Amino acid sequence: MQTYHVHNFGCRASQSDGAALEASLEARGLSAAASAQEAELVVLNSCTVTAFADEDVRKAVHRVHRENPAARILVTGCYAQRAPEELAVLPGVYWVVGNSHKTRIPDIISEAEAPYHGQIRVGDIFAQQEFLASPVEDAAGDRTRPNLKIQDGCNNRCSFCIIPFVRGRSRSAPAEQVIEQVRALAKRYREVVLSGINLGRWGREACGAMRLADLVRRLLEETEIERLRLSSVEPMDWSDDLLELVAGSPRIAPHVHAPLQSGSDGVLRRMHRKYRPRHYEDRIRKARAGMPDAAIGADVMVGFPGETEAEFEESRAFIESLPFTYLHVFTYSERPGTPAAESSDQVPMVVRKERNRILRELGARKNLEFRRRMVGRMLSVVTLSEGGLSGNFIKVELAGRREANRMVEVRIGSVTGSGVREVGVLNVL
Repeated sequence: MQTYHVHNFGCRASQSDGAALEASLEARGLSAAASAQEAELVVLNSCTVTAFADEDVRKAVHRVHRENPAARILVTGCYAQRAPEELAVLPGVYWVVGNSHKTRIPDIISEAEAPYHGQIRVGDIFAQQEFLASPVEDAAGDRTRPNLKIQDGCNNRCSFCIIPFVRGRSRSAPAEQVIEQVRALAKRYREVVLSGINLGRWGREACGAMRLADLVRRLLEETEIERLRLSSVEPMDWSDDLLELVAGSPRIAPHVHAPLQSGSDGVLRRMHRKYRPRHYEDRIRKARAGMPDAAIGADVMVGFPGETEAEFEESRAFIESLPFTYLHVFTYSERPGTPAAESSDQVPMVVRKERNRILRELGARKNLEFRRRMVGRMLSVVTLSEGGLSGNFIKVELAGRREANRMVEVRIGSVTGSGVREVGVLNVL
């Protein structure tokens, strides 16, 4: 095989894994094909966070095999780790390689024996110590905000979540490695996004003395990066130290994303989440007090097993009361092997979808109110291939064409359907 194509599904961590896979395949002499239709090896780097994610991967396998029947398909990632047998029987799939063996993919495809359909390479993910990651930059075309995974795995055991069982224990990229990577990225990019499966746990392995805030300080001191952005951080990992650091540095995006899942105390307990609504509220209000114009977002789940109408209303009212600027709303999806999936008290899908609609509308209203507050303000914006993104996570329509990958200050003149406009942009109806 001389050519390859990698298709990533799911989260930022998966994108980073895919970038590392691309680099390792290039090192073995393979060249990137323009598309899956033109590649001899097609790698599908899967997600399994919901049933819909699984379905997307299966559809992709069938599509690749239909459009390029000669391609050898390798499925890796979280779905491959969770249910390899489901994937191994699909047409065109030569290898199913779990996260436990993902770093060995170049060796697996280069083995002397002739490849055959349905090989499975999956082992104990909790024995995995290697850290696979590369900055996600030009692999996605004109990307101007590279994503750098600095943490993998999760030691939590939320009752709905399969991710710890497909990603393994929490482990961190070494500080010196992160600093070196950000230093290199800073020569080419204005903004770098730090990400992880459970980012706030960076550095907390046995005997680890540094915490995420310590690492961020070093990045500010030892690199020239203009802006760092933290992706999702669990509520109780938004320590006073970390919040004060973000609030106090103009080189850190004023953006706090803290997964909530539910504003109902009873639901949080059944989810095995490690905080109560009052703890979460304390962190969010602390963030808003220190950063009046910051983006503050949350992941929220609806339809968790046993969620009553009263509990949903408790959650909705809690969300209404807090200064969120956006919501990511998810409908609960049964994941085989998790305690929640075994519950006999599943919420009907029609009810889940209606609750999803209600919270999406609430999130949209809060987001619009936030964007309207920005009219007349000056915002720091990193330019993209089209438009830009402000430090506080708002899409900005720019006046005139600007070169991508620049940091500019713009005055906001009006709101759009999903963002804001710089002064000087005609309001085309």
